[in-house]
Amino acid sequence: MSGVCQVSLSMRRQARLFALAEHLRARRTGVTASELAERFGVTVRTVYRDLDALREAELPLSAERGRGGGYALDRTYSLPPINFTAREAALLSALGRWAVNARLVPFTRTLASAIDKVHGALAASAQRELLQLMRELVFVGVPAHPAAPGVREAMEDAWFERSPVRVEYRAADGTVSQRTVQVRGITMERSSTLMHCEDLNRVERRSLRLDRIVRATRAMGSAAGNSLSSGP
Repeated sequence: MSGVCQVSLSMRRQARLFALAEHLRARRTGVTASELAERFGVTVRTVYRDLDALREAELPLSAERGRGGGYALDRTYSLPPINFTAREAALLSALGRWAVNARLVPFTRTLASAIDKVHGALAASAQRELLQLMRELVFVGVPAHPAAPGVREAMEDAWFERSPVRVEYRAADGTVSQRTVQVRGITMERSSTLMHCEDLNRVERRSLRLDRIVRATRAMGSAAGNSLSSGP
């Protein structure tokens, strides 16, 4: 029976070591032993033993003292060939964060580990882009009103590529107007998705309901120059 317990403990430690390595990969700044102990629910002494084990496995760990210091992997450490774009990582991370906050899944630690892997697969520049995109994407609920697939794709490209987009927008009274906007943020409410835009013609901020955008095309003079997409 003791042999079975030892195997179980060994497997748990291996899983923790792997998760610890992934967590360190996902960071570009140091993390203290106390923070790691709290993250993985173990003692600081156990963290030190785990870090020693990772060093023995030839992971390039370094430790810096002082404010902002801690344990970190060497910045030149290469990762397996997982090719996430910042766009893919932003959506995966945002969905994961929303699922945790909404208590949609019971395995929050496993989900946090998966998000760490997504972050860790990105270069430093892509991580900075990811953080910016994450600050702009807010989930409040699941939108009830769908939008045309072509419009969704056009507005998504306009947001990620930071490109102006010309939209035909249907107001609540049914009238349709044309606007050239720059998408600055997105909020998903229970009833609709709001595109927070800067109206480039009127030089003012507007929040447009995605389901009321009839058509969306790339604005003339932008980098791509061609039509993004349109409605159904």
